[in-house]
Amino acid sequence: MSSSTSTTEAAHSDTRFFGHPLPLMQLFSLELWERFSYYGMNGILAIYLYFQVTDGGLGMPQPTAIGIVGAYGGAVFLATILGAWVADRVLGAERILFYSAIIIMIGHICLALIPGFGGVAAGLILVALGSGGLKANASALVGELYDEKDPRRDAGFTLFYMGVNIGAFLGPLVTGLLQKEIGFHFGFGAAAVGMALGLIIYATGRKNLPDESRGAVNPLPTSKLYLFLLAIVVAVVLIVALWMTGIVNPDNLDWWIAGISAAAAACYFIVMCASPQTNADERSRVLAFIPFFLTCVVFWSLYQQIFGTLTAYSDTQMNRVIFGWQMPINWLQLIPPIFVIAFAPVFSAIWFKLGTRQISTPVKAGLSLILIGIAFLLFLPFANSGEHETPLLWVAFILLLFVFAELLISPIGLSFSSKVAPKVFQSQMIAVFFLASGVGTALSGVLGGYYSAENQTPYWTSVGAASIILGLLALTLTKPMLKALRGIR
Repeated sequence: MSSSTSTTEAAHSDTRFFGHPLPLMQLFSLELWERFSYYGMNGILAIYLYFQVTDGGLGMPQPTAIGIVGAYGGAVFLATILGAWVADRVLGAERILFYSAIIIMIGHICLALIPGFGGVAAGLILVALGSGGLKANASALVGELYDEKDPRRDAGFTLFYMGVNIGAFLGPLVTGLLQKEIGFHFGFGAAAVGMALGLIIYATGRKNLPDESRGAVNPLPTSKLYLFLLAIVVAVVLIVALWMTGIVNPDNLDWWIAGISAAAAACYFIVMCASPQTNADERSRVLAFIPFFLTCVVFWSLYQQIFGTLTAYSDTQMNRVIFGWQMPINWLQLIPPIFVIAFAPVFSAIWFKLGTRQISTPVKAGLSLILIGIAFLLFLPFANSGEHETPLLWVAFILLLFVFAELLISPIGLSFSSKVAPKVFQSQMIAVFFLASGVGTALSGVLGGYYSAENQTPYWTSVGAASIILGLLALTLTKPMLKALRGIR
């Protein structure tokens, strides 16, 4: 028996981390601190862009700022394609994970130390590239800790997702206070420190990960490496040319990111289905994954408005005064991770208890769209209220529905994509799942451009109703999807 095989078998039988393999703890910790830095920075990004210069911001129009936040979020998920491909074909998931953490830290340092639009451009590009390399590969490594039919699998991904949300809670909490009391750049600096902590923790535990993670699963022939490098150079030149000529600009960046992400996903579906290394069962499962992908796009286009539209809503419409003290604008973003931390173990326990009797993944996804659609409609009772009139508790209840919807689709989607992935497309299939988030996040910026605090009713009504209708449509596709999934639920 090879050392690699024995390491994998040991991980599969390991129960030292709350009944799960111990390496889950290293990945849990890295993801926690990466999300601390990501959400900490993202939490104050929109207001940094649209606040007046006299208030420490850059003075951009609010719709443009919301669009940039959406485009940036979409770019992070788009970058997962590059990170996953390099992991599968060149360096392996574990090395990409390590290098990506370093790049993220440098990006946050740029935001903290370089003033103006130069710091924003350099910082967001580096954080997007690093986060893209980290996201898909961390999740792929979680998948490697379990056999395909291990009943702990969904529960393990849900615990991993809990780490994500601990970081998502602590990040905006710290950066919001620093931004409010000292300034934006101190908030960005805290994000850099958080990523440094995650990097240190991960570096001390790298040896505990399966040996398979250290090498490419489908190595690219050395003779073709130059083509990969050439493609990167061409892409950079093209991006610079489009930006310098104004074809791509801050006002349409969200549309570009959404379109490129959608095109990349379509190409991946074609490649996976056409590959001679994909067998008939795997091909059928890839096709069945497409409706789930589209459902995820719709979900994230609504959920990710927390960082754009709902942050602006918190700034002008929500009553943020608590016992005479006004909480920071971005603390709205603390509410979802609190609920995830509270309810992720509950959902995990339910799926663990039900085992093979739990509702299928397609049903969970359809229900998530219905729930978040209802949540958007619940903004209507205060649509005609004045500034700072919407009660904090009412918004918290709405975000509770956001989280219930999230727990039905996001951690489950990670597990689902790792199960349906063809053997030679493991990391890349998870990257495709994240591309759904990328398209949706970019579209959240597009949708946010139609929001108006002066005329809210059409926005909440149309978005909420559309989500419910699409959720019902998704439920009608459950039976043909399950048939095509060939034993996977």
